[in-house]
Amino acid sequence: MKKYSSLIISVVALIVAVIALVMNLTCNKNNQPISVEETLNNNPEIIINAMQNYEQKIREEALANAQKLIDENIEALNNNPDSPTLGNKDAKVTVVEFFDFSCHYCHALYPNLKNIMDKNPDVKYVFKEMAFVAPVSTYAAKAALAANMQGKYAEVLNALMTNQGALSEAKVDELAVKAGVDLEQMKADMNSDKVAQMMKDNSDLAGKIQVNGVPALVINGKLVQTLDEAVIQSEIDAAKAK
Repeated sequence: MKKYSSLIISVVALIVAVIALVMNLTCNKNNQPISVEETLNNNPEIIINAMQNYEQKIREEALANAQKLIDENIEALNNNPDSPTLGNKDAKVTVVEFFDFSCHYCHALYPNLKNIMDKNPDVKYVFKEMAFVAPVSTYAAKAALAANMQGKYAEVLNALMTNQGALSEAKVDELAVKAGVDLEQMKADMNSDKVAQMMKDNSDLAGKIQVNGVPALVINGKLVQTLDEAVIQSEIDAAKAK
């Protein structure tokens, strides 16, 4: 925030300096004294328009950079063989979700995403577990990845994401057992090098494509951050139509 504020101040200062220079040249040409302060007070839209144009340019550059990073890492996003996958593995359209089991917004998105999965069985869904929202996030993520090794990822994902109230390690174990997971095997796999590597791969990938918050969806290589089912469906439809 401080960095952004400093940038804004610098830009405003630059705008004022340019305006002053232009006005000085105009004044010298016409031999008429003009106050920069008076002009800006009378025409504040000069700075407002300049700032809006600048912010739009920054947003466009950020989006272009984000898209470049996604394009460079599309194989890791869509086709990591160790990432849990639901739906049609040979689909034309792939939806990747970065999420955290302790994230309130991820839980809010889940019913909409589940509806999307039910309505679009021809799409491939890839899940990238993150673990930074709460201490239990790591345990839950590892449990889900271990459950995937038993072919129970969908069941555990649904159990954890529909759980009412805060998760704890004991609650994760309870929900996993109810979902049909072998608890002893799950705990062994949670501590395996393979699961540790999957967690690292997800974290590294999120860093590479600058995913700074969850939930974040990547639909056929396009970053989409929304909880709106209609928006997600629209992006999927557009990807299918290409």
